[in-house]
Amino acid sequence: MHTDSNDITEREAAAGRRAMFPGSFNPFTIGHQSLVDRGLELFDTVVIAAGISSTKQVSEDEIIARLDPIRALYAGNPRVEVTYYTGLTVDAARRQGCKFLLRGIRNTIDMEYERSLADINRRISGIETVLLFTLPELSAVSSSTVRELQHYGYDVSEFMPNTGDSGK
Repeated sequence: MHTDSNDITEREAAAGRRAMFPGSFNPFTIGHQSLVDRGLELFDTVVIAAGISSTKQVSEDEIIARLDPIRALYAGNPRVEVTYYTGLTVDAARRQGCKFLLRGIRNTIDMEYERSLADINRRISGIETVLLFTLPELSAVSSSTVRELQHYGYDVSEFMPNTGDSGK
């Protein structure tokens, strides 16, 4: 049997098209949920992966607590995996068997940042980044805005996926 470098292994074929959706997810918003759900139209599996930054003082326990509502949200969907990682995102993506990164962009500022990141990631790893535009009605939703509203006592449940956690 003839094979060349373009042939995929049986393991790769069984794994399908896997994309990692990296982020801090502090918290995971309806904007994130929209990107995952739309990513599932493009990929066989989406791995939601919370990164533990070496520059931020976040414990592993905090990251695990952030992931619990995400796991609950996608508990019935075998095409979604939820995990966390340390180190470079592309290294974590490789460990997860992902050949793509899934990212969202809300505006031109995000676009420039994501383009630079995608270029570097492709250069150092060969992993491609797929950018999805945020739905217009979700373009103002960000984790930092939700955190600030929570800090001042606002009910943020309209910005949070329905996981049983009210976001209050």
